[in-house]
Formats: sequence, structure tokens, C-alpha cells
Amino acid sequence: MTDNPNPQVTEESSKIDNIKELGQIEIPSFKSDIHCLTISGQVEGHMVLPPQNKTTRYEHIIPQLVAVEENPQIRGLLVVLNTVGGDVEAGLALAEMIASLSKPTVSIVLGGGHSIGASIAVSTDYSFIAPSATMTIHPIRLTGLVIGVAQTYEYLDKMQDRVVDFVIRHSKISDKKFRELMFRTGDLARDIGTVLVGKDAVECGLIDEIGGLHHAVVKLHELKDMPERGVLQ
Repeated sequence: MTDNPNPQVTEESSKIDNIKELGQIEIPSFKSDIHCLTISGQVEGHMVLPPQNKTTRYEHIIPQLVAVEENPQIRGLLVVLNTVGGDVEAGLALAEMIASLSKPTVSIVLGGGHSIGASIAVSTDYSFIAPSATMTIHPIRLTGLVIGVAQTYEYLDKMQDRVVDFVIRHSKISDKKFRELMFRTGDLARDIGTVLVGKDAVECGLIDEIGGLHHAVVKLHELKDMPERGVLQ
């Protein structure tokens, strides 16, 4: 015969878990059919970043995306971004997975959606950006030891073409305009590239609309109530 668990102990344990994971004691008990996916800090790929870095690990995100696709109770995905970018292949892999979901998806850039974060932002069916949020568009860059041979530069060109191709397929921006933003000089100190603020990202066709959380949730509810997915692609 086993004793019943102490309700008080269970409640205290739950509060401790909430504080550790969410920074607060109580969270709303409402059960939503929308899954919120957060891409924050730096997208961590094959290399483990230092512990002081705020990271989003792609191996943590992939199971969530699989669960979203398989779980019949989840009818839509909201992707919230505030990222400086990170590993190109990991970010592009996440973007491809989001784009291939059969369920409606909406993204919103809050704070920043820089570098490979731009690919993730446009991977959804519809995208929003906060008026004060920014997106940095720049060429692919490498840090650390690089083998200075022709094959290295060819590989970089091919990887960059993959990113450009994905972005133009999932947004309204043209190949010419996107490459122009990537290689523009003068906008960034000691670097090349362009910083887009809110309405600039919308005007060039990279992001669909300026808006906040409410707008993103309303749009996602509209999409998931439609008979067919992809009408806004």
C-alpha cells in the first residue's frame, strides 16, 4: 500500500518549477490550440557556445516542431523572434522545417531578427515586425580558422545562395534587392550590410506587416479557421 502524495508538497514543487522555468509562481491555466515557439539570443548549431551566451539550441526546437505537426490538438504555430542570428545551417534547417509544416504559422519579430533570423522570420505563412524592431541583412561570415583555398570561397557562395533562395521564395523581396541589402556599404560601421527598422522591412517586401502580438494572434486564428493552408504564401 502506498501513501497518497502530500498536496502541499506537490504544489510547492510546482511553484518552484514555474519559478525556474518561467520566472513567476503562477501562469495562466488557459489551454490554447496555438503553440508558441521562441527563437531568442543566438541560434546554436554544431558548436556549443559559452555558458554566458543566451542561446536557442536547434536540437531543442526540432522536437517541438515535430510535436506541432503530429499533435491534433495544436492547430497553429506562433514563432516569436528576438535573435542576433547564429549558425547558418542550423537556422536554415529550422526555417525549412517551419516552412514545411502543414499547419498555419505566423511569425513576429520583436527586438531583432538579425542575420539567419531573417530566414526564420520569413519561413511562416505570414510575418509581422514590431515598429521598433530591427533586422540586419549581411553576407555570410566565418569566424576562426579558415582554409584559404578556392573551394572555401565556392562553398561560402553556395551557402549564401541557399539562404538568398530561401528568403526570396518565402517573402515578397526580389533576389536583386536582397543581395543589394546584403552588400550595401555605409549602413554598418566596419562592415557591409543593411539594418532594416520596422517599416523598412515591410516596404522592401521582406516582412508582410507591421504589428504586435495581438495582430499576430488574430492573423493566426484567421489562418487556422481557413479550409486550406497556404493561401497567403
